[in-house]
Amino acid sequence: MNATTRVAVVDDHELVAIGVRNLIESAEGLVFARHATSVAELVRPMRDAELVVLDLSLRDGIHPEENVRQIREWGANVLVLTSGEDPYLVRNASRAEVLGIVRKSTPREALVEALRTAARGDLVPTTEWASALDSDPLLDGAPLTAREREVLSLYASGLGARDVAEMLFISENTVNDHLRRIRSVYHQIGRPATTKVELYQRGIEDGFVQAPRRG
Repeated sequence: MNATTRVAVVDDHELVAIGVRNLIESAEGLVFARHATSVAELVRPMRDAELVVLDLSLRDGIHPEENVRQIREWGANVLVLTSGEDPYLVRNASRAEVLGIVRKSTPREALVEALRTAARGDLVPTTEWASALDSDPLLDGAPLTAREREVLSLYASGLGARDVAEMLFISENTVNDHLRRIRSVYHQIGRPATTKVELYQRGIEDGFVQAPRRG
């Protein structure tokens, strides 16, 4: 984790936002950036936070997947908070590029640890998220983003990180960031992918990498 990680909160309930702010300010290495009542309000100025704590159900009715997409394009990671009242929205968020989905009723110490974990850019595994992944027929295999599937497919096929970066017109550091998250995802779901060979095997198992043809 950096010396300090700026954390913003998107929630249209003032009391919830105040509670999350208190958690952020109580955690070493985290700094409260600001509070917004919508993602549109959050992303209007230039990015001023590395992590965004996003309420699952905002009154503007915009789906979590779209909200996460906008925040990620803005340049920040996302940790979703939910009351667990809407399984559909939980599944919608689980398809997006989030670091975790955490219940608001989670004990204070666990919430603080979730914030610190997300601030490092690591996944925050929870039963809420695991249940959403397990029950969603649209989510087969590991919950990788479209870009991560591209990176995995190219890298596992034998290319180096620099070659993958050139093919996708992104930086080598970005490729390595994707690979770290891919490995983390597989680790969290109990399917290790530490080596390149294991990444290749996981990719074939999940249909992200074409299996070698016989003959």
